[in-house]
Amino acid sequence: MAASNLSPAFAYTVVYVKDVAKSVAFYTKAFGYTMRRLDESHRWGELESGETTIAFTPIHQQETDQLTGSVETPTGRGRQPIELCLTYADVDAAYKRAVENGAAAVSEPENKEWGQKVGYVRDIDGIVVRMGSSVHPPKKD
Repeated sequence: MAASNLSPAFAYTVVYVKDVAKSVAFYTKAFGYTMRRLDESHRWGELESGETTIAFTPIHQQETDQLTGSVETPTGRGRQPIELCLTYADVDAAYKRAVENGAAAVSEPENKEWGQKVGYVRDIDGIVVRMGSSVHPPKKD
């Protein structure tokens, strides 16, 4: 079988937020990212995040609203329809920095049975951010 030119590469995660500039600034301070780009209109911002990009755009944006409808956010105590998962070598220090810089504490880091340390916060738009170590499977005897 011939190799395909249609193999995808995961390029972006787009997060719909109230204020793009504020979200970009928040993620640089709270989670240690570097801003890659913030356009002059403040309708698009990007963070350096390795091989993929975390991008921010307004909740209401005529380009996508006209094509796919407006973004609906949960009402009441519902969970946001996205969770960002970030990996750190020192989860405790990263969690502390995030909370000190405006992230809302949800669950302090703890060791999980699958070999990962994980903590949770919420960003300034209420989006859950999972902060974890790399997964290290439990050692077998």
